[in-house]
Amino acid sequence: MKTLTSERRKEYAGPALRTFFNICRDWKVNNHQMQILLGLSSESTFYNWKKIPEEAKLSNDTLERLSYIFGIYKALQILLPNPTIADDWVNCPNQNPLFNRQKPIERMLSGQVADLYLVRRYLDSERGGW
Repeated sequence: MKTLTSERRKEYAGPALRTFFNICRDWKVNNHQMQILLGLSSESTFYNWKKIPEEAKLSNDTLERLSYIFGIYKALQILLPNPTIADDWVNCPNQNPLFNRQKPIERMLSGQVADLYLVRRYLDSERGGW
């Protein structure tokens, strides 16, 4: 992912975080899990972002995480055209070795950007994108 200027990151903050919070609502992800997905260790920062997303100062790491989450969401909507089924997929145990019979959200909640990347890559390959 390309490194963005601070001005560009500020411009993206509001729309990106609002989209993220909507996806998390659809996936039934709680606040603590959202904080992990964003790679945040500060609860106060998380709640400030949730309250006023436009004022968030997103790092390139956070933007990368958001990009993978948006890609996962989009791939699920393409693969599973029923929105309810697509949204439920992250919370259903999966037999694929990548998930080891766990829910995909558990893999995504490892806290590592690499795990978000792997889930995104898996879904992209399932839809023929890789």
